[in-house]
Amino acid sequence: MGLFDNLKNKAAEAVKSVTGGGNQKVDVVFETLPETLEQFKALPQAALATPFDTAALTVLALCFYPQDKELCYSMLEFLSGPREVTQREKQFIRDRFMDSTDYIPRSYFKGAVPGNDYTPSEPYTITVCDGKYSYDNEGYAKLHIASGGADSPRDVLLRKAKDGKWYLWEQFLLVGIRKPESSNPWA
Repeated sequence: MGLFDNLKNKAAEAVKSVTGGGNQKVDVVFETLPETLEQFKALPQAALATPFDTAALTVLALCFYPQDKELCYSMLEFLSGPREVTQREKQFIRDRFMDSTDYIPRSYFKGAVPGNDYTPSEPYTITVCDGKYSYDNEGYAKLHIASGGADSPRDVLLRKAKDGKWYLWEQFLLVGIRKPESSNPWA
């Protein structure tokens, strides 16, 4: 056992006691959806008190891209806190939406599946889960969100800042899923 192993184990146990240590499912519910950045910031989840809230807000922000790119970027800037959203990240998002895949972010809401063209149920709910290895890196949380159009959940990486808030570090949400039934010639 190394010199700092005891400290490392104690720190890991402390994180697990605060976060639940894995296999936690949190339903983040939005009674209404914001239409402006101010309304987005006024949501209770915008306190960014938990990584689950920040992960769900990331999905919500990405839903705005097809209607208003700048609003989406502003929301992502807010969620990223002290870290700037780079031009490379913006280009990545732009590239993902070029193929008329505006349904991908909607697929993370409960009830949104290919058969109903990814129309979410109300109230708008996103289920965010952690796992056994979600808190392996101190100050970070790797959470998972299931898509109604994919067989495996997608990841969101969050980072806790000195202010105690959880900020978006990286998202892996804009990857391919099954097409909506209305655009599938074989369905």
